[in-house]
Amino acid sequence: MERLWNSNYCKVMIANFSLFTAFYLLTPLLPLYLHETFEATKDIIGLVLSGYTITALLFRPFSGYFVDSFPRKTVLMVCFTAFAIFFAGYLAASTLLLFTIVRTLHGGPFGALTVANSTVAIDVLPSSRRNEGIGYYGLSNNLAMAIAPSFAIFIYAQTHNFHLLFWLALIVATFGLIIDSTVKLNHQPSNVKPRKLSLDRFFLKRGWLLGVNMVFFGFCFGVLSNYLAIYGKQVMGITGGTGTWFMLCSIGLILSRLQGGKALRQGRLTHNAAEGMVISLVGYTLFIACPNYIGYYGSAMLIGLGNGHMWPAFQNMMICMAHHNERGTANSTILISWDVGMGLGILLGGIIAEDFSYATAFWTVAFVNLAGVILYFTRSQRFFLEHQIEE
Repeated sequence: MERLWNSNYCKVMIANFSLFTAFYLLTPLLPLYLHETFEATKDIIGLVLSGYTITALLFRPFSGYFVDSFPRKTVLMVCFTAFAIFFAGYLAASTLLLFTIVRTLHGGPFGALTVANSTVAIDVLPSSRRNEGIGYYGLSNNLAMAIAPSFAIFIYAQTHNFHLLFWLALIVATFGLIIDSTVKLNHQPSNVKPRKLSLDRFFLKRGWLLGVNMVFFGFCFGVLSNYLAIYGKQVMGITGGTGTWFMLCSIGLILSRLQGGKALRQGRLTHNAAEGMVISLVGYTLFIACPNYIGYYGSAMLIGLGNGHMWPAFQNMMICMAHHNERGTANSTILISWDVGMGLGILLGGIIAEDFSYATAFWTVAFVNLAGVILYFTRSQRFFLEHQIEE
């Protein structure tokens, strides 16, 4: 059997861990930074933070085209360099407008980098271990999510210095860039003609309903992940629990991916998806219905378990609806759908919280998740079974 943990694969894993560590060092604390530094209101915070996701959404589909059309190592280095440099921009942004511009533009290299790095990970994997390797690759995201927010909350609690966190994110991202620069890739064949640009190149129209369904679930996580810290501090009086919440959510993600792997190998995609979204629904409802430590931390584990079952199931379902040469498009489609949901959640969550309350915003999350579950059981599940492709 070919070796899974070769040196290039390990380097790409470390780089991916660094990428998401830099990302998650800032994510839970940016609403507090905007509120305390620039006195931004809830709706303005939502507007500023949603720009990152929207820009990532705009860049992500084109990233696949560039990764397939140009030398992947070059594309990877350009994307990672730009991603790292933008962290220095946060240090230089002295006004809310400048910060908004930097944050919004930063989403571009993030969206492109996630596509480029995951594509390189597939390139360096032996073909016989590819499915297994892609699964482990996703765990590096979860591990970063488990560690980085907790570490960031700890640093902030000790220093109350946001600029220190910006410096840490810059250093970690630069470390990932250096690691990725040592990855060795085989040269791509020069006689492959790039495919023409068209909507089919960027969005799998055959799987549109699954994409719509994923928007619902992305919306829910967008609201919760971005307003968790400020809700915990202002409403529940929990000042140091955000890091623990993300850590428990990540543990749930990791456990569910390990436990659900067998079901996915057996092809029980619709079962895994259904199980995951119902568990997530219980988690989101528990979070807002029980505003105490049990509801707060219990929801983290449940949402992690639910998303860990649902995400790979939906991803595999989308791939099963694509021809062999459309699998990149299928992956892009599911990521775009999640990005759209996240962006809407960040934007509308801030507006709802400003006009009504955070409680109203999180009750909206529970109802949107319920709507997504209903859509899946009434339409999406049957839609997938009717449109999947046997190759």
